[in-house]
Amino acid sequence: MIDKEGYRANVGIILCNAQDQVLWAQRRQHNSWQFPQGGVEPDETPEQAMYRELGEEVGLEPKHVEILGVTSDWLRYRLPKQYIRSGNDPVCIGQKQHWFLMRFKGEEADVRLDCQSPPEFESWRWVDYWQPAQEIVFFKREVYQLALHELAPILFPEYKARIESDKGRGGRLV
Repeated sequence: MIDKEGYRANVGIILCNAQDQVLWAQRRQHNSWQFPQGGVEPDETPEQAMYRELGEEVGLEPKHVEILGVTSDWLRYRLPKQYIRSGNDPVCIGQKQHWFLMRFKGEEADVRLDCQSPPEFESWRWVDYWQPAQEIVFFKREVYQLALHELAPILFPEYKARIESDKGRGGRLV
């Protein structure tokens, strides 16, 4: 689904374990890592798309996760010009995403990367909550930072106090 501005509706999934580390997955045949994500079909809600993508990309079912939070609005990023397929109609210039923060309730053996052919990912690992914001490809970096900052207070209650304190001093978080 591409809107009139050229953004494809999408969901991003931040899956955390009991230690508040997040699942970080390596794209197949690339040396790039990202969170699971995927498009919203015309007949789906973002939540339905999130569960479908979770199953397709990492083999998890609703029983393996608990939704902790979701971003309040769509977060957008533009694709670099070299990734825009100008021959398509409509032309997709980027993605708009709702981000879901989820708690993993299953066993590590439940994570399966072979549920679609070809698989989206070839490897995965647990990493520090903030690490993806530094490692993601440059054009997605701001969206990752926005999603992680918006959802952080759910996992880290002290984070909200830190934000308020920094705002009071005229600072900003990076």
